[in-house]
Amino acid sequence: MEFKHKPVMLNECIEGLKIKQNGIYVDGTLGGAGHSKEIAKNLNNTGNLIGIDRDLEALKAAKENLKEFQNVTYVHGNHDEILKILDELKIERVDGILLDLGVSSYQLDEKNRGFSYLGENDLDMRMDKTQSLTAKKVVNEYTEEELSNIIYEYGEERFSRQIARNICLKRKEKEIETTKELVDIIEKSIPRKNKKDGHPAKRTFQAIRIEVNNEIKPLYNTILECISCLDQKGRLCVITFHSLEDRAVKKAMVEAQGKCTCPPDLPYCVCGAETKGRIITRKPILPTNDEQEENSRSKSAKLRIFERE
Repeated sequence: MEFKHKPVMLNECIEGLKIKQNGIYVDGTLGGAGHSKEIAKNLNNTGNLIGIDRDLEALKAAKENLKEFQNVTYVHGNHDEILKILDELKIERVDGILLDLGVSSYQLDEKNRGFSYLGENDLDMRMDKTQSLTAKKVVNEYTEEELSNIIYEYGEERFSRQIARNICLKRKEKEIETTKELVDIIEKSIPRKNKKDGHPAKRTFQAIRIEVNNEIKPLYNTILECISCLDQKGRLCVITFHSLEDRAVKKAMVEAQGKCTCPPDLPYCVCGAETKGRIITRKPILPTNDEQEENSRSKSAKLRIFERE
């Protein structure tokens, strides 16, 4: 597998993790292993990298990309289950965790996976091809109201009702099977004057992908669980690409940091506020202008970092 895209905010992530040569690090979204390769380069032979991915094909590609490194453990799983995964590996604490959320460049490059609205492929969109829920099921079996809500909430698509209505009308004629069929429906649902803001199917495809892979609902708890797995001074770096993702990550990090209600002139806290650490990034780190020009995927990316006490 050829890796066509550079990892998003690679240098910022490596700097943010503050890698110790003999530490234990988790890449919870391994993908093509772009970030992981740089993490592994910074470890010595007593350090360990754990790569987690839901996608068996991505794991296979990552193993090939990381074949020069002996200290990597590969796990077919979901970062939402990090407590269970580390327990099974008999690891209590780790020194750093990286989550690069959203669909991976590896999956986008594999056109037959149905993530892309370009071309004609099966409506799939599963990050884990062993799961039963597919984009085809969502499009053909969800009610009009469910589709409309998903497209509006996860895609922030203002024409969600028209799109959902037209999907339901079309599927009465025949099952909607391909990405091109869905794109045609979406394009006919959006007025011509509103088609200037990128590809008209972009937001709907994003929404269906998020629903198929349950990307938002567990995220708040996942961030809290990741923080609980960190050793002292361990760091969690999270890259988001969507406002709902970023909101959940920020909320969880604020919760973990805790809020002191003492008057600012007191020399130390007396209110009993509990904290698990501190947010390193008061505002999220954004990719440089150069990176945004070189890698279009990075344009909506935000990096937030948390350090465990």
